[in-house]
Amino acid sequence: LFGLGLGTTITFASTHWLLAWMGLEMNTLAIIPLMAQHHHPRAVEATTKYFLTQATAAATLLFASVTNAWLTGQWEIQQITHPLPSTMITLALALKIGLAPLHAWLPEVLQGLDLTTGLILSTWQKLAPFALILQLQPSSSTLLIILGLTSTLIGGWGGLNQTQLRKILAYSSIAHLGWMILVLQFSPSITLLTLLTYFIMTFSTFLVFKLNESTNINTLTTSWAKAPALTALMPLILLSLGGLPPLTGFMPKWLILQELTKQGLAPTATLAALSALLSLYFYLRLSYAMTLTISPNNLTGSTPWRLPSTQLTYPLATSTAMTI
Repeated sequence: LFGLGLGTTITFASTHWLLAWMGLEMNTLAIIPLMAQHHHPRAVEATTKYFLTQATAAATLLFASVTNAWLTGQWEIQQITHPLPSTMITLALALKIGLAPLHAWLPEVLQGLDLTTGLILSTWQKLAPFALILQLQPSSSTLLIILGLTSTLIGGWGGLNQTQLRKILAYSSIAHLGWMILVLQFSPSITLLTLLTYFIMTFSTFLVFKLNESTNINTLTTSWAKAPALTALMPLILLSLGGLPPLTGFMPKWLILQELTKQGLAPTATLAALSALLSLYFYLRLSYAMTLTISPNNLTGSTPWRLPSTQLTYPLATSTAMTI
């Protein structure tokens, strides 16, 4: 965990490409023991996949920055002037955070991890590459819009036929990142706002699933028996992730659509808004499984109607309140 924090901090603080690359590399190496600690074949497989993709992305990034130093003679992050290294760096960072069409590793990896490591992977691990993308942003505008649009669409389509919660959360992550990348070059502050709200919403979703000890839709149906109060709140968290007003998740989507329309990208905004409908469908499916069905031979009558008091209770309460 210390290595994770240090890696992200080093990337944040760097102005030199080598230092930024080092921070990303430390991030990757620090999360690997966390991923593989459950010596389960699935966890080991996910760790290997993650390591290979991240190493590929880091190698591409290093290659691109060396190319840039070779072509222009300097290593500053802000000074990427040549189109070739800038495109390559954008693609490498897109592979790092899992933007479509470079997203295929993310659902696979997330599916093999436990929920806590999955939470770290889908929140904290996005910070360092995002800091770099934000500093690069005036470079390749059409590429960013293409990446953003394909991510929102694939994040919507991919989650439709899933029954595994972690894969659904992975596709939801891809879609949210797509929204952030779409608006990045026009208004970085909206991107950061979206990232923050996404973190809060994902945090409460992961914690609820952890409290229920559920990893697929079928185990969600018994959650009334385990924690009724939480189960009643869960659709609000999920619909906030889907971006329905008046919940928090609606705010970034509204601002992004407004900004895209201002920039004269109405077709892009329309496509993004339609892809949000796809995501909404699978959030609704989860809500339906959790709250609108009561499982047979359930224990609702005999369970005390309160939250089990674990160390998760306070962070969960805070993030859920913020999400709603």
